[in-house]
Amino acid sequence: MTEPTNQGLSMGALFRNQVIRTILLSTLFLQIGIWVRNYSILLFVIEQTNEDPVAVSLISVAEFAPIFLFSFIGGTFADRWRPKRTMVWCDLLSAVSIFVVLLTLVLGSWKAIFFATLVSSILSQFSQPSGMKLFKLHVREEMIQMGMSMYQTLFAVFMILGPIIGTFVYQHYGINAAIAIMGVAFILSALILMLLPPDREIEENKEKTTLVEEMKAGFRYVLNSKALTLLGGCFAAAGLALGLTQPLAVFLITEKLGLPKEQLQWLMAAFGAGMILGGGLTMGLAKKTPPQILLAIGMTVSALGFFVMGLSEQLWITLTAQFISGLFMPCIHIGINTMILKNTDEAFIGRVNGILNPMFMGTMVITMTASGWLKKSLSLVAMYEGSALLFFVGVLFLVPLFKGSSALMKKGEEV
Repeated sequence: MTEPTNQGLSMGALFRNQVIRTILLSTLFLQIGIWVRNYSILLFVIEQTNEDPVAVSLISVAEFAPIFLFSFIGGTFADRWRPKRTMVWCDLLSAVSIFVVLLTLVLGSWKAIFFATLVSSILSQFSQPSGMKLFKLHVREEMIQMGMSMYQTLFAVFMILGPIIGTFVYQHYGINAAIAIMGVAFILSALILMLLPPDREIEENKEKTTLVEEMKAGFRYVLNSKALTLLGGCFAAAGLALGLTQPLAVFLITEKLGLPKEQLQWLMAAFGAGMILGGGLTMGLAKKTPPQILLAIGMTVSALGFFVMGLSEQLWITLTAQFISGLFMPCIHIGINTMILKNTDEAFIGRVNGILNPMFMGTMVITMTASGWLKKSLSLVAMYEGSALLFFVGVLFLVPLFKGSSALMKKGEEV
């Protein structure tokens, strides 16, 4: 339900919105389950296989492959199904899969552990776009950006706390307890989502279409939207930029700075601390700044951060650049999600997510795959400066959107 538009954009007003409140609380438990899953399973597989790199890499395959294979399909079904029901069922099915894995572990088959990651990752491709639809349906447009900033801050906090929680649970209680905690977390998330407003009834007279027709309509929708097409170009450039340097961070420590590889933890801590602080600061900035400007600011600062890190030979300079990059990273995530919501009709939210997210992940994987080979041919400095250049290219895609709002108003939207 839409709140009165004369209500101030305060933090209190944001928390009075039932959808924002419920989704944030659900996300809290989901993040606990996901991070316990990620680190407990990683440590368990390392222990079971004596650090077999192939087995360890299969965890990442189980986590990221569904993004390519199911993101667009999941987004299309999310547009067909009722969002609240979809999210509740996805969390419940994730919990069921977790307890099935726990049973197989008790019976002695540890390899089923990969199944837990795979199933919950697949289901998230159906659940995540449904959450975006609920924002579109129940949150005032001028509140969407602030709501997204709180959502992103929660993710940033778990980037720091998540690995600590996951490692602590596994080391102190073992894999069986860790899996039980995952299952309970998913069930609690599903129960909290029951507090969401009822789904709207699907129109009886709505024209029946096939899944393939709806997929084609999704691609046409993105191609016919200037804002979404330019955002796709920005996504691709950002993915290429991040993938080019993501596997090389350890070489900044060992080659550029001449320090032990263990010092990498300080680089990650600086980035995570910047993200947490940046999430809070971006809430204030989000009240007044259009999402395309917010996204451009985040990408420009990231470009400068990568540029400095590539040249720096002092630890404090590298850490400062990494911290500032983390500080403005929420601008990128919040700007992207807000632009998608403001420039997409409710009926296409799932499919737009399903097209743009794999575009980012796909380009990132391309340069991640090539980065090791490129490093043998190019210097580390060239790699980081190339990444900075790609971020600037991403900003150029946004320039045509600077001259005003390109948001599409949904037919019949309440004012």
